[in-house]
Amino acid sequence: MTTTPITIIPGQLDAALLEQAAAGSARWVVSSEADARVAASVQAVRELVAQHAAVYGINTGFGKLAQTRIADDDLAQLQRNLVLSHSAGVGKPLSAPVVRLMLLLKAASLAHGLSGVRPEVIAALLALLNDDVLPVVPEKGSVGASGDLAPLAHLAGVLIGEGEAFVGGERVPALHALARAGLAPLQLGPKEGLALLNGTQASTALAIYAVQRLRRVFDVAVAVGAMTVDAAKGSDTPFDDRIHAARGQRGQRVVAARYRDWLAGSALRASHLDCDRVQDPYCLRCQPQVMGACLDQIEHAWSVLLLEANGVSDNPLVFADTLQALSGGNFHAEPVAFAADNLALAIAEIGALAERRTAMLMDPVLSGLPAFLIEHGGLNSGFMIAQVTSAALASENKSLAHPASVDSLPTSANQEDHVSMATFAARRLHTMLDNTAGVVGIEWLCAAQAIEFRRPLTSSPAIEALHARLRKHVARLSVDRLMSPDIEAATVLVEAGLAA
Repeated sequence: MTTTPITIIPGQLDAALLEQAAAGSARWVVSSEADARVAASVQAVRELVAQHAAVYGINTGFGKLAQTRIADDDLAQLQRNLVLSHSAGVGKPLSAPVVRLMLLLKAASLAHGLSGVRPEVIAALLALLNDDVLPVVPEKGSVGASGDLAPLAHLAGVLIGEGEAFVGGERVPALHALARAGLAPLQLGPKEGLALLNGTQASTALAIYAVQRLRRVFDVAVAVGAMTVDAAKGSDTPFDDRIHAARGQRGQRVVAARYRDWLAGSALRASHLDCDRVQDPYCLRCQPQVMGACLDQIEHAWSVLLLEANGVSDNPLVFADTLQALSGGNFHAEPVAFAADNLALAIAEIGALAERRTAMLMDPVLSGLPAFLIEHGGLNSGFMIAQVTSAALASENKSLAHPASVDSLPTSANQEDHVSMATFAARRLHTMLDNTAGVVGIEWLCAAQAIEFRRPLTSSPAIEALHARLRKHVARLSVDRLMSPDIEAATVLVEAGLAA
């Protein structure tokens, strides 16, 4: 972990900072430029309380109970009760990278000075992040409107000494975890519990981490797809820039260039320049069109998520200059839900295309290779069932790709009558990524085997290096053996990305 803290400037988080946060590889402080705005918002809340006018979430109940006034003596208990009652999540804990991102995003949002939260609350969030004390946050229980209430309640619960946290991988009570970070339990002031719970930080963190993973899987999928082209004696003509410039789709043109780079200098390609095959199957020929469209979706979704990471999704928002607490709906995570649904389409299609390339390599009529890429077929089944596994994973993703954002169930006695389902939309991306990484890993195993059937011809230097990387971890399949360890090893390499 770096020792020099990174300064959080509200509204200026970028991809590199978010990668560091997810990895737990940095320490964080809030810019002193935010101090005045934060202090002004806290003072504004105090003045609103002193005026005794009804202000949602400060001296009223929540949701359908917003019409219930709360006495001044009960305001601290109101905030504590909010955290406790909303800690209603179920399921396994969210992963460490996601919780780290939640801590950073929540602190960065509060640092805008629109939430009426004291600096020590923001500092406490960052203290947990800096010492990698990670609240146990159950993965299920948010509908993505009124904020990610249950997940963020579990996050906030540790700050008041309730719940559990992971410390050094061990699950411990919150009080023990706070001591590890040098903190005492906080007593929340007016508005602070609500500010900690309101917001889209859980769904946004899940989606951001999905994009971080997806970029690595995408890069490997392109590389392995190029390997399959050469192994199947496919043509590189479909990657000619003139074709893609004529259409003008940005992602398509970018991806076509990557395929050209991977295939450049292949002796295997040169060996069949004058063959009589007119056109390759779509799974080879249309890779720039499909993968380029996926890249465009990824980039668009990322732009939405980066805006969300840098914004304020609390409610009400405190405007100190006019001494107003304005109730709105920034907690509604529809932008995140849409972004996640579009990412789901891309993840599913990356896997679907890779599975089709794998199936093509199995078929001797299409590939010109031994059936199921094995000598002595019949006695050996080779990659026959590995392709079945690939099909199962790709098919599962088709069901998971159904848009989550089109569903809504009213909550809070119909006060919160339309919700985004963004948290599930983002959470399911990780199951889909697990599947697609497995599909690409299986293709990598098959493409490497297929390349070896073309010896002594060699592929491009780049593809040969990709082949060698796999062979450091997985030996060639000469006779049938347990396939699961090979698939697992290849999948790990896919998840690591090309830069690892």
